[in-house]
Amino acid sequence: MDKVIISAAITGAVHTPSMSPYIPITPQQLADEAVAAYEAGAAIVHIHVRDPETGKPASDIELFQETFSSIKQRCDAILSPSTGGGGADKNLGVLKAEMASVNLGSVNIGIFPLAEEERDWKFDWEKPHFEGSYDSVFKNSFKSIVTIANACQEFGTKPVCELHDLAMINNLAYLIDRGDIDQGTLENPLSIEFTLGMLGQAPATVDNLAFFVRTCREKLGEFRFAACGAERQTINLQAVALAMGGDARIGMEDSLFVGKEGQLATSNAEQVKEVVQIADALGREVATPDDARKLLGLKGLDKVNF
Repeated sequence: MDKVIISAAITGAVHTPSMSPYIPITPQQLADEAVAAYEAGAAIVHIHVRDPETGKPASDIELFQETFSSIKQRCDAILSPSTGGGGADKNLGVLKAEMASVNLGSVNIGIFPLAEEERDWKFDWEKPHFEGSYDSVFKNSFKSIVTIANACQEFGTKPVCELHDLAMINNLAYLIDRGDIDQGTLENPLSIEFTLGMLGQAPATVDNLAFFVRTCREKLGEFRFAACGAERQTINLQAVALAMGGDARIGMEDSLFVGKEGQLATSNAEQVKEVVQIADALGREVATPDDARKLLGLKGLDKVNF
């Protein structure tokens, strides 16, 4: 087992300001959280952006640019934007980031049960944000996946293949056969994240993670992988993935909690430190950003556009 690459997913598009006062919202807050996560041991920082006034999930390229530029001025972390918003292929062309998420299929992300919880809503968009998922789909058609994958190839951006359910392994295998996604080599391996545990996704269990990894190996060959689970499931998956030789993904996009008692995390860095402790206990060294660039075959920070 080689070095552990830790990815910090620092805000996401599910949690809302009423759920935690520690969710980063503005470009400055996002940059501060990213740098702190890097200092705690994260080599990669996965970025979503939000409306700086209300905290509502957004996809404005200007917010990405401001956030990315601020981070780059302060550290050499690998930055990986979300492509879940509209115009993702155009955003990739503007940023030319080293990595970017690519979701391998549509999924019903059901966060509507959260609207039923008693909560002091800070903004009027929050409750409808949850309720709206009852009749909406996180749409990733084959056409849109190919568009984003081709943009990654054009700009030398490594795709992080997000698999929410078992069928998406077939989707990925098909796109590799077509040549839309690179099969990978030892010097430039395929990168996969198993995203489990939310309503609409596969359950975040040890058995499922092992089955997903085994099935991917049978269909795809070798690859690097990490796993993330919703809320308090995620730290358990980190321990299992690291023991299996995988990497780690942790952060407030996936869970707002830290520690065995499940208290609110006050920062992404707190969560990264938990993973570092697990890696230390398993005798696995934590990769620096430069280590990760070599292990993943990335183009380098000097070839980005921010």
